[in-house]
Amino acid sequence: MTKFADRIAYMEGSAAIIRDLFSAMDDPDTISFGGGAPATDTLPVDEVHDTANDVLRVPGRGAEALQYGPVKGVQQLREIIAEQLLAPKGVEADPEDILIVNGGLETMNLMCQVFINPGDVILCESPTFVHCVEIFEMFQAKCIGCETDDDGIVPEDVEKKIKEYHPKFVYVIPTFQNPTGKTLPEDRRKKLAELGSKYDVIILEDDPYRDLRYSGKALKPIKAYDTTGHTVFANSFSKIFSPGCRLGYVNAAPEIISKLIDVKTATNSHTGMLPQILCAEFFARGLFDKHLEEIIAVHKERRDAMMAALEKYMPEGTKWVHPDGGLFSWVELPGDIDTTELLKEAAQHKVAYIAGAGFFVGGTGEGRNCMRISYGNVTPEKIDEGMKRLGDLIKSKL
Repeated sequence: MTKFADRIAYMEGSAAIIRDLFSAMDDPDTISFGGGAPATDTLPVDEVHDTANDVLRVPGRGAEALQYGPVKGVQQLREIIAEQLLAPKGVEADPEDILIVNGGLETMNLMCQVFINPGDVILCESPTFVHCVEIFEMFQAKCIGCETDDDGIVPEDVEKKIKEYHPKFVYVIPTFQNPTGKTLPEDRRKKLAELGSKYDVIILEDDPYRDLRYSGKALKPIKAYDTTGHTVFANSFSKIFSPGCRLGYVNAAPEIISKLIDVKTATNSHTGMLPQILCAEFFARGLFDKHLEEIIAVHKERRDAMMAALEKYMPEGTKWVHPDGGLFSWVELPGDIDTTELLKEAAQHKVAYIAGAGFFVGGTGEGRNCMRISYGNVTPEKIDEGMKRLGDLIKSKL
């Protein structure tokens, strides 16, 4: 067989983790805490149905939805992002500096196309979102983990590693982080923005969970503290509208957006017009605020159910994060339990999670007794049953 590109071998470790993640989600008999999907019963099916019917009947609008469109994305949607999603959070963005992409992950792909050569360094949290590591490794970047504590990534270690490794960018998920659920405090957000400016390095801020807040005080994005254009803000509609529509956006300085547009054109011309127009109309018709209230209520109930189940079923000595929002908690088990090995037995008990070691870059062995638990698309009843199965299995190993 013809030899594969070098990148295939370079990304194999992270790719294997992602394959396992999706395979666990495919078994209907398994209670899976592995995926990162929002609750299915919060998807706005009826509203999108009615909107689609209206859009396709309006002369010209239906044709617009089914025709090629602008590379940057639908103007109406970019204006909505600037006015309704960014300005209230302290980010003053020109719609011309917003690019609509195919889900939040495409921003990472485009950023790598613009900035990364093989061997370039990307700093990230330790642990971090393994799906993005897969993308970074596909471009043969070297990912270096930065120290984290109970409040998230430690800016002093970031600065130390900037000086040591001279990275192209620092990848960070500041709000309800994936996989830990932690939220970066305001002073650290300011410091990261300052580091980007001081050392001429991009701060790639990935913030798809920030609107799913159930407790605590909302914080401004890192981008709100950026004065030099070094912070690139990436977000997604997957958690607040529809993951299946594959809609995301990126806000960056004009010179960066112009290069992202070039590689976007070369990659897929533009993001699908129909989902963009349906999403824009969803906001324009005033449906979003009520929808957000509903999805927050549902996911808060599930967060609370997960916290109660952890307390109820996990053995003494277990530690976990109590997130103020988002879809994940990070669980650290007592004793010498390898969660990667445990997962094989968990599958026999029809329960799944994501083992912790895969979220650490560099094969350091960190996180071997940890797991990421997602509660977003699991009902409270199944959360209780699944965590009981998991807790009994863990206790049998101690």
